[in-house]
Parts: sequence; C-alpha cells; structure tokens
Amino acid sequence: MSTFYDYSITDPKGNEVSMKDYAGKVVIVVNTATGCGFTPQYEDLENMYEKYHDRGLEIVDVPCNQFAGQTPGTDEEIHQFCTLKYNTKFPQMKKTDVNGENAAPLFKYLKSQKGFEGFGKGVKALAMSAMLSKIDKNYKNNPEIKWNFTKFVVDREGNVAARFEPTEDMKKVDSFVASLL
Repeated sequence: MSTFYDYSITDPKGNEVSMKDYAGKVVIVVNTATGCGFTPQYEDLENMYEKYHDRGLEIVDVPCNQFAGQTPGTDEEIHQFCTLKYNTKFPQMKKTDVNGENAAPLFKYLKSQKGFEGFGKGVKALAMSAMLSKIDKNYKNNPEIKWNFTKFVVDREGNVAARFEPTEDMKKVDSFVASLL
C-alpha cells in the first residue's frame, strides 16, 4: 500500500519534488488559483507559513486551472502574482490537474485518503453547494476536489489527517495545523 511519501509533484522547472523531502513535517497540500474568490487565502497561508515554518510546517502550492479557468497564465506569471500580491515564500509547483484522467497521482492519493465531507455552513458554503449542484448533481458523493483552495493536511508521520474545503474558516485550518506541530 502506498503512502504520502511515495508521491511527487513537478515544480515549475520540470523537476520532481518528492514528498519524502517533507518526512517528519506537517504539510498542507493545496490546489490554488489566482483569479478566484478564495485567492485571498494566499494571505492566510503565508501567515501560517511564516508563523509555523520553523516548527515544521511546509506548504505545497499546486496551481490548477480546472475550476472555471481561474488560473490562466504561465507558471512564471502565477508565481509573480503570488509573490507580488501576497508575498508568498512557500514553494509553488507547476500548474497541474487535480481531477480527471490527467490528475496528478499525488492528488488521486490524497482524495482516496480524505473524501469530500461537505462545505459546512454559511453563505459561502451555500453558494458553493448551489453552484456545484448545477455542474454535477452527484458532487456530494464523490471524492473529487470541488474547487480551488481545497487543503489536505498531512501529519508528521505522513497520514492525511484532514481535508478542508475552500469554504472552511482559515482560523480552523490554522488551529488544526498548530495542533499537529
């Protein structure tokens, strides 16, 4: 049976980044977008990275253009946007599919470990549910990533400890990550 550490993802230069490089760390793997209503979460992610990196937090940022084309541009343009607008310092990977037949094996694994459990409560959750029910009536019953900024948190032993949908309050994500450090 495979583990988180058996996978890799490609960086913008075409190099394979092994998840083994993150052994013993707490890792957030997140699919991101530059033109999404959730894009301001980059600020929260960067704040967490600065606050917890020295204690063992790593963030693997994987831009993805599969959700309403909200990540146009090249890897370099995406990187410039993130560093200039949000001053991100965590590593960013190559733009990659997270769903479908071309989905990165890392994301297939993450989804197999933590399926979709709902968007929670609140206005954003209701809006996401309404939008997705028009796109896929069966969206609640499959593990696919539903939108940009879905976060998988991996503990120090390589277990996928949590999946947070983009509608989740980032304070809850922060608190959960802190509990693993």
